[in-house]
Amino acid sequence: MSRLVVISNRVAPIREGKIAAGGLAVGVYDALRQNGGIWFGWNGEVGQKPETACESAGNITYVTLGLSKPDYNEYYRGFSNATLWPIFHYRIDLARYSREEYLGYRRVNAMLAEKLKPLLRPDDILWVHDYHLIPFAAACRQLGIGNRIGFFLHIPFPTTEVLTAVPPHRDLFQTLCDYDLVGFQTESDRMAFQDYVCRELDGLIGTDGSLTACGRNFRAGVYPIGVMPDDIRRLADSYRGRRPMIGRTAEGKLRKTLISVDRLDYSKGLVERFLAYEQFLEHYPEHRRNVELIQIAPTSRTDVKTYRAIRKQLETVAGHVNGRLADLDWMPLHYLNKSLERRTLMGLFRTANVGLVTPLRDGMNLVAKEYVAAQNPADPGVLVLSRFAGAAHELGAALIVNPYDCLGMAEAMDRALRMPLEERKERYEDMMRALRAADLNAWRDNFLRDLRTFGRHRVVTASRAAV
Repeated sequence: MSRLVVISNRVAPIREGKIAAGGLAVGVYDALRQNGGIWFGWNGEVGQKPETACESAGNITYVTLGLSKPDYNEYYRGFSNATLWPIFHYRIDLARYSREEYLGYRRVNAMLAEKLKPLLRPDDILWVHDYHLIPFAAACRQLGIGNRIGFFLHIPFPTTEVLTAVPPHRDLFQTLCDYDLVGFQTESDRMAFQDYVCRELDGLIGTDGSLTACGRNFRAGVYPIGVMPDDIRRLADSYRGRRPMIGRTAEGKLRKTLISVDRLDYSKGLVERFLAYEQFLEHYPEHRRNVELIQIAPTSRTDVKTYRAIRKQLETVAGHVNGRLADLDWMPLHYLNKSLERRTLMGLFRTANVGLVTPLRDGMNLVAKEYVAAQNPADPGVLVLSRFAGAAHELGAALIVNPYDCLGMAEAMDRALRMPLEERKERYEDMMRALRAADLNAWRDNFLRDLRTFGRHRVVTASRAAV
């Protein structure tokens, strides 16, 4: 059987139980662990003389390399995170473009393709992940690499009107045509991509659903990333009886808890969530002293100016909420600016009465699925979920909210805390059926099956289509 070669921006050898909360890290690790193969990419180090290292763990071989300071600044800090990330999350106002950074982005992708080429076998299947590596397949094709190459986008794909705000959009996004298969989290994302291909690249849609553009034939599909519900439940079960002291009054009485876990990022709607929580306590004073919000938000991209600003803003708002509403024996908001071990996190999900997942825009958001999977079936909590998270397309039994409506979120928090047991169980069971139908195995198997099936082929009959 052919090997699976995963290419992602960041690679870190992962030990059991230490996996980060991010969807790409969790999803790729479990997919590769079951298939075996190579995980290739950046090791997170920046230096004068980047070196390539190889490390094996079980059936996974990690091949990593460092980046030079210019490569890091232009490829990672620059075009990837100062241009593409805000644009893909509909924040044109926060996007910055530099031609030098774009050229550095293309240069690093070409360098990565050159480093990978000697490691490949003719029948290897390449699976490339996320926005950092959009032109990776084009760089491979220029080197004569003919392997089947698939691409999966973990973040949203914006509408054509938003995407064209990237000055070299045509030069960049036509390179997606060099993949055999381009995968998205939701049908909305796939339709936005198809619309762009037809309108900006003069693309054609074949009678078999394939796409033709820039002289190449390829496919686009929807593959919502999932979780492993049974694994998560086992982790949550192992935490049983270890409820943390937060959530108790001075007399030892249990308080109800709401929990949120997000990487510190402006796309996650953290400020809006804190303000909604403040309105919740103002409009429903009976919950005061009886409820606490736990927000876990590990810092990321600390050398990017926008991220330093959001951290400062969030700390200010958290201090404002606690300063106004806290008392000697009650802290309404616990804000932890750090990562937690995965088992602890699943245990916190199990003990929390409400899970708040309210991003302003998100590709999928696996935290929503993890929260549901971690619940006690006999007494499950309630998921409050943003309509702009990809998970909302599958978890319709959650309380769906608009994160721009703080009062609406406050009302959902109150409803979640008052929800009768039977309704909570019914909603939980509905969402668990969705999680099992589209778990992590299904995500991996469906994508790789389609990649192997489609390969590189010709479209015999194609027609221009309006989307």
